[in-house]
Amino acid sequence: MSEKVTSQHLQRSAILYVRQSTPHQVSHNAESRRLQYAMRDRLDELGWSEIEIIDEDLGRTGSGTAQRTGFARMVAQVSLGEVGVVAAREVSRFARNNREWHQLVEICAIVSTLLVDHETIYEPRNSNDRLLLGLKGNLSAYELDQLRQRALAARRAKARRGELLMTLPPGFVKTEDGQMEKDPDRRVQQAIELLFHKTLELGSARQAALWFLEQELQIPVKYHDGVRWQTVWREPRSDMVVRMLRNPMYAGAYAYGRRQVVTRLEDGLPTKSARCRPGGAYEILIYDHHEGYVSRESFERLQKMLSNNAQQRGSGSGAPKQGKGLLVGLLRCARCGRKLRVTYTGTPRLVRYVCDRAQLTSGAGTCIAFGGTAVELAVSRELVRVLAPAAIEAAARAAEELGREQADRLEAQGLELEAAGYEAARAQRQYDAADPENRLVAGELEARWNRALEKVARLEERLKKGSVERAASAPPDPESTQALAQDFARVWDAEQTDIRLKKRIVRTLIEEIVVDLSLEGSAVELVIHWRGDVHTRLQVARRRRGQHGQATSEDTVDAIRVLARVCMDERIAQALNRSGSKTAKGRVWTRSRVKDVRRSYQIPVYNHARQQEEGWLKLGEAAMYVGVTPLTVRRYIEAGQIEALHPVSRGPWVLRREDLDRPAVRELFDRIRTKRTYPGIPAPTNQTPLFPR
Repeated sequence: MSEKVTSQHLQRSAILYVRQSTPHQVSHNAESRRLQYAMRDRLDELGWSEIEIIDEDLGRTGSGTAQRTGFARMVAQVSLGEVGVVAAREVSRFARNNREWHQLVEICAIVSTLLVDHETIYEPRNSNDRLLLGLKGNLSAYELDQLRQRALAARRAKARRGELLMTLPPGFVKTEDGQMEKDPDRRVQQAIELLFHKTLELGSARQAALWFLEQELQIPVKYHDGVRWQTVWREPRSDMVVRMLRNPMYAGAYAYGRRQVVTRLEDGLPTKSARCRPGGAYEILIYDHHEGYVSRESFERLQKMLSNNAQQRGSGSGAPKQGKGLLVGLLRCARCGRKLRVTYTGTPRLVRYVCDRAQLTSGAGTCIAFGGTAVELAVSRELVRVLAPAAIEAAARAAEELGREQADRLEAQGLELEAAGYEAARAQRQYDAADPENRLVAGELEARWNRALEKVARLEERLKKGSVERAASAPPDPESTQALAQDFARVWDAEQTDIRLKKRIVRTLIEEIVVDLSLEGSAVELVIHWRGDVHTRLQVARRRRGQHGQATSEDTVDAIRVLARVCMDERIAQALNRSGSKTAKGRVWTRSRVKDVRRSYQIPVYNHARQQEEGWLKLGEAAMYVGVTPLTVRRYIEAGQIEALHPVSRGPWVLRREDLDRPAVRELFDRIRTKRTYPGIPAPTNQTPLFPR
């Protein structure tokens, strides 16, 4: 026994600390772990009988960045004076950083606890041993730093050659000669290509994920089963899609150092976390390294689009959403330089743009605020003027894209069906190879085979349904497409046009719009900055309080007033639409819009009792009233012998009962009913008739 070990030390318990730095070492370096556990025999030889083994920190580094519960429990027991010795195979197992190492040595010196390794017994109260422990602690930290620097230098050198292939993203595999190539699975390739194509088409990673979910399509992901990485299929999520779209390897570039490790203090302890570097600021980036899924130009355009969609970071205008505001994220205040935000007020919801950032942050007040209806209408007219010459070509390309989208969807569904067929055949082979008498195995394999067959049947039905829908929805003929393109303004103002598509078109053509109010505040002054360094100045008059932005024409109001005497709102809307009439905003008429006009101009709704009381009749009702056909009544109306109202060209005729009750009109219809075209002229009594009776 060493003279450093006293009876006071032996009366207390002993602790054997066991640690390995990584899970890989725990799995593969079993001999090192056996040597550490063998230190129990050395403690037995030194005279300790009560020995506690702390091995909670297996697989955790001693560099100070990982939280080690075992080490913390050991230090706590030592500080209570309950431990006579702490042992480890090498003292570097305790800690490889000066902070934790010197903390342990200081506490051991205070409570007179020994430190033991496989070679020596250390007494921290002894100055020589304390010096030696300090040197060993510094050497452990220095050795760890040297190992880390050597490993990082070797890794960077290999990465500069583009040969460091660790975890490859979905869609790529590593060949036997260490090269990187596309996954040979055609389904994987088609899914990734379709994902990039749909994101560029829809303008948002979230919309692309929703499209995949709507079409019941999946995307490939990498999954580690404990032995190797393999490709599995999952339903897409927005974060999953963004990670794939941000990876430059899909553009054929090799990237290393996409993330950087940042160390910060949390609760007094250093904590490491990985953060993404700014776009394109990778440590190593090698273009044309391998065959990619998209071109470099398309990938850079996609990155710019995703950055502009990140509105929460204040770096872009945000992704197009379903809100009514057409210019959201594009308006910039000419007074303070901040972007305007949108609000919705009133019923129905009206768009209003406000620059009140200064008021929200410092209470300095609102810069400008104005209604967005007139401004959006003026900008829309400018867009229509700019886009009208290219509308025909764009319409033709849109028809081609529609056909290509249907083909891509059916191809993806066909590949998924093919993969499901392979799984079903594989399940059948497994079932055939099993012993039928062993029902524990055969029953489970039979259930798997049945599930695979059900999936195949479901996918076949979906593919058949998609093929029928594609055949039924043939692409529009060129004449119809050209007619719509020539009337681009009507297509833009149509209620069925998706607002997100309109926003994407606006953001494609317009960089931003600088907006301000005139000195007297009666107009909104706009400077449209088009992409391509072209600028347009507009001045839009502001509405006065209580003034409608766009009023319905007086002729239309008069027509609604007349038709409301004999028709319900829905029939009025149908008559206006047949006659080609439009609302003030150029939209088609609906029952609710007719109702809004009636309310605005205090026109009473149709009521049958009031119609009978006031004596208003439609053409068919007037014909029944006088006992003739509607065609006869209309012929005499057009001849000017009967008064009637015809407010719209393809709407109903409106007549009054009192006009039909006039004696001349009554006599006219009496002659018609008795089939006498001309009135009878009695012969004079003193004149001999020409022909005898």
